[in-house]
Amino acid sequence: MHKYISVHGARENNLKNVSLNIPRNQFVVFTGVSGSGKSSLAFDTLYAEGQMRYVESLSSYARQFLGLRGKPDVDSIDGLSPAVAIEQKTTSNNPRSTVGTVTEIYDYLRLLWSKIGIPHCPSCGRRVERQSVDQIVEQISSLPIGTKYEILAPVVRDQKGEHQHVFEQAKQNGYVRVRVNGEVHDLSGEIRLDKNKKHQIAIVIDRLIAKDIDVQRLSDSLETALSLSGDLVVIRQTASGEETLFSQTYACPYCSISLPELSPRMFSFNNHEGACPACSGLGSHLKVDPGKVIPDKSRSINSGGIVANGWNNVKSNSFCKMYYEALGARYGFDFDTPLGELTEEALDALLYGTRGEKLEVYHPSEALRKYVKESFEGIVNNLERRYRETPSEAMQKEIEEYMSVLPCPDCHGDRLSPVVLAVTINGLNISEFCRLSIDAELQLIRNLSLSKEHSKIAGSILQEIDSRYQFLNNVGLNYLTLSRAAGTLSGGESQRIRLATQLGSGLMGVLYILDEPSIGLHQRDNDRLLLALKKMRDLGNTLIVVEHDEDTIRQADWIVDIGPYAGTNGGEVVVQGGLEDILAESRSITGQYLSRQKQIPVPETRRAGTGQQLTITGAAANNLQGIHVSIPLGTFTCVTGVSGSGKSSLVNEILYKKLAASLNRAHTVPGAHLSIEGMEHLDKIINIDQQPIGRTPRSNPATYTGLFDNIRTLFSLTNEAKIRAYGPGRFSFNIKGGRCEACAGEGLIRVEMHFLPDVYVPCSICKGRRYSRETLEVHYKGKSIADVLEMTAQEAVQFFENIPKIRKKIEALCSVGLGYIKLGQSSTTLSGGEAQRVKLAAELLKPATGSTIYVMDEPTTGLHFSDVHQLIDVLHSLTDAGNTVVVIEHNLDLIKNADYIIDLGPEGGAEGGTIVCTGTPEQVASVETSYTGQYLKKELDKSCVQSG
Repeated sequence: MHKYISVHGARENNLKNVSLNIPRNQFVVFTGVSGSGKSSLAFDTLYAEGQMRYVESLSSYARQFLGLRGKPDVDSIDGLSPAVAIEQKTTSNNPRSTVGTVTEIYDYLRLLWSKIGIPHCPSCGRRVERQSVDQIVEQISSLPIGTKYEILAPVVRDQKGEHQHVFEQAKQNGYVRVRVNGEVHDLSGEIRLDKNKKHQIAIVIDRLIAKDIDVQRLSDSLETALSLSGDLVVIRQTASGEETLFSQTYACPYCSISLPELSPRMFSFNNHEGACPACSGLGSHLKVDPGKVIPDKSRSINSGGIVANGWNNVKSNSFCKMYYEALGARYGFDFDTPLGELTEEALDALLYGTRGEKLEVYHPSEALRKYVKESFEGIVNNLERRYRETPSEAMQKEIEEYMSVLPCPDCHGDRLSPVVLAVTINGLNISEFCRLSIDAELQLIRNLSLSKEHSKIAGSILQEIDSRYQFLNNVGLNYLTLSRAAGTLSGGESQRIRLATQLGSGLMGVLYILDEPSIGLHQRDNDRLLLALKKMRDLGNTLIVVEHDEDTIRQADWIVDIGPYAGTNGGEVVVQGGLEDILAESRSITGQYLSRQKQIPVPETRRAGTGQQLTITGAAANNLQGIHVSIPLGTFTCVTGVSGSGKSSLVNEILYKKLAASLNRAHTVPGAHLSIEGMEHLDKIINIDQQPIGRTPRSNPATYTGLFDNIRTLFSLTNEAKIRAYGPGRFSFNIKGGRCEACAGEGLIRVEMHFLPDVYVPCSICKGRRYSRETLEVHYKGKSIADVLEMTAQEAVQFFENIPKIRKKIEALCSVGLGYIKLGQSSTTLSGGEAQRVKLAAELLKPATGSTIYVMDEPTTGLHFSDVHQLIDVLHSLTDAGNTVVVIEHNLDLIKNADYIIDLGPEGGAEGGTIVCTGTPEQVASVETSYTGQYLKKELDKSCVQSG
């Protein structure tokens, strides 16, 4: 058996004919600077080859349905096991996909609720039970000896009419008494009923006395009653008048509501049997959001408080002004009254109309310039009607700016029908259970109070659920809820969910390739992740982890350091072996940082800021517990805490959305909070996130930063271009004229191969250069426009050193650690971290106002120690210009460089959402109850020892 996975001659992307032996059944880490070739070796070579070999074992028919990778550029790979890639991609953007469905735990919960769930009436809430005749006999037999009771068959329930046919039929069948509306009547007499009123009629089947004998008579009487009434029977104790209603079906006898037989598919919101009829199981509707129509209630109508297009025109003779004047006269406000000071009744009328009440309005049209009586439709109702009725896509898109995905008013976001939500276990329906954190759910599952019969039924189901919860707990996801939409998970969270699934599979002999699983994890949670990874290794699997995290590198069995630098200066194996081998290699940049020969220093002083603060009061979005937070302006502030502690809720949901609405006039609705004070000291907010910089391969770093416009202009100013009368547009590959028309500027032609992977071949006309022959004949310093797009940022800095306008933009890319990417690299090939840094570079190029607040969520994602060092210098330069930088982060090197820390926790989920401590890194490090402080103290101590 092979002891190694042997790679020979790997040349994928920037790899330089790499050959190496990777020990099997070990925990192996691939590390190196960003862009050095780690992912090219791990995913584009090893995983692609493993997947290709598996697919080749399938039939040609099966292969045509698979999304296939092409064969990697490698001579040979020996000893390769079946490969599973766990990448940093969101699990699913399908709105029907949740944590519960992705982990398959929800499937087991559906089975559990259908087997041992207790149904209730969705109307009155009474327990609904189905009982056989024998069970009813058993309950009646438990009455005290001598108890007199009657057996009644309810044949009419809440129905209008005289019902004479009922009495006649009962008389013909030999019955002598009926109970009508609570009173017993003899059928020999005349019974008259008001046909316009509802009535209750029950035939008295038998009168008995409870005793040990006559069970057969009781059974016969019950069967007769059940057949007459349609599976219902009433037992009335004569002395006390107490009545008990029994049913042979799942039906509420009091509300006449029938329930279907419980089955697992009934509990699925993706099945029509269980889904809420109003929202079809989505749990939400796209509706006009009042918070987007009026984003800032401190503004008046005159100062632009109502932003919805068509309702923000208060000039003379406008229809909206006509209605605003009439509403003001009716409810006592004017155009200068802050909208937040309007009464609830006035605000409701403004948004949702006067509901038929007519106002006296002065009609502004030429044809009807006079006072008329009209009711007001309401801004929200008007926008929704126009959205439904307009055939114009442009108009619909315009209205969608004021719409949000809001909870369904019928199911309130629970996604299921009322009948399903009325089925409970230990008092909780399946939706209420899924809204709890995984920690809380695990405790409930383990402490269920079940009967002996239910315990036997549910035993194996509970065992499966428990094990899956435990795997999620092992990878640090115990703060999540099963009802959370999969599309809202971060890349790290979705990756760890897949990791938990693989942990549960218990497979052996598999090659697992993971892409930075530590992303989004606090150091405390990272320890649990490492234990889970080692458990997978101990099962007999090989783990290859592409990682920059120091703890992960130090705990690996084998380390492969790729580099030494990025792009064309990388693609080599610098060193491989144990930790000592890495530390001893002078060419290894990773080794230099691990040995502390190089390190990211702690600032000598901390900024005090401008003296002003941004204060958030009553922050209560998601799990935040009404906290008050102050951010000193003019500082570099870090928001820290364990995973799920509320960092994103505070920064992204409240701070960014509120400031974007107030400062940038964006149509964003912030999470729950009372107020934010200090916004007057800021002029704009910029969120530098990890979303792609473009949706198509035609977008690239050069186009996003505006650099390509300058380069095209430069080429149009060359003598050759002037002679040919070529303008800047001639050098665009997106428009006709200068691009190659054979490939429409793509550079590649897709050849469909049916059951083989599609092959992309360079265009035979332009040879992959995207431009026409005439365009490529124009040169600047001996290079064509296609040659420039193939340059890395580092190469381009030297090439354009004498063009300050262009050089400055390229230097911005290099300053954020992107010197290795090509100017024309497709945006779809950039990682989230790379896209975030391209955006950061674009922001660096804008004139500094000194009053801007920058918000970033884990900007160190995908960064090596040396790249983090560069990033920190950039963040310091932004702050030194007088701006405020707020960063959500777990990286200790970045945290120790902050001026101010806000540490949330103490735990994740329901046990988080409070402020553990705030202050400088040194102050936080002294707080023993702070998990961040505990790890930060060790990091600061290391830095002190090294500097000493």
